[in-house]
Amino acid sequence: MPELPEVEGVVRELSPASSGRTVAKVTVSEVVKASKELGKEAIVKGITLEDFIAEMAGATIMDVTRRSKYIYFHLVKEGEAHLLVSHLGMTGAWFVVDTLDDVTEKKFRNHMHVIFEMADGGLLVYSDIRRFGELRLLRQEGDYPPLLKMAPEPFEEDAIEHFIAMASTPKFARKPIKEVIMDGHVISGCGNIYATEALFKMKIHPNRTTDRVSEKRKRELFKVIVDILQESIHAGGSSISDYRNINGQAGTMQDRLKMYGKKVCTVCGKETKSLKIAGRTSVYCPSCQR
Repeated sequence: MPELPEVEGVVRELSPASSGRTVAKVTVSEVVKASKELGKEAIVKGITLEDFIAEMAGATIMDVTRRSKYIYFHLVKEGEAHLLVSHLGMTGAWFVVDTLDDVTEKKFRNHMHVIFEMADGGLLVYSDIRRFGELRLLRQEGDYPPLLKMAPEPFEEDAIEHFIAMASTPKFARKPIKEVIMDGHVISGCGNIYATEALFKMKIHPNRTTDRVSEKRKRELFKVIVDILQESIHAGGSSISDYRNINGQAGTMQDRLKMYGKKVCTVCGKETKSLKIAGRTSVYCPSCQR
């Protein structure tokens, strides 16, 4: 699943490519239509397809920003503000192209589920292979309450104190430290990849309960997480599995990872082990991490 650096990379490309442009028409795939008819919500959520299509037509994209792992399209239509919120799920990808033929990677071309035709020509395309992503059209952020419960951005000054305070609460103190730092209410945007890397660098076992990590070590861990997230942003994110930047561009952070997906420890050379934490596979070195 794309984490903060991957989403940031998408936003940095999407914003200049789409800001100032107006949506003329929206088309959704037959798969999405069939899902809605069955009472399910594939990709377009919280609104009927008819209303989504009607509301998006004529909307101008003023800016594209990121909040944690979400992409925010700031819209204006007839003088009123709207917010299109996009989550990439596991396999979502955005394309800004002239024609659908320009989506050249077959697996994305076969799963183009929402197509925005722009008034000045060209297309803004959302493709999602496994359809775990989502698009929500809101009047404002507060219309979808979970967005207001996210932790501060990790680069903000108050983020570390928020982390320390949340990690000390009864809800999180007895949970594995890996599970806690992946929780978006505690730290925004840190998922399995970068939690794995940060804990390896700090030599902390992922299953160690949070209350058995001293405050000093928690503060050091938080700073390591921030450094790794920033490094990944500069590298364009980790293109593992189906993640792509816009138009199919890949990042290079996967070439710098020290523990995630490794069979052998890159420090001591011993075989790595793995266990399930919060439903995710956690790879670690039994020798280096205690």
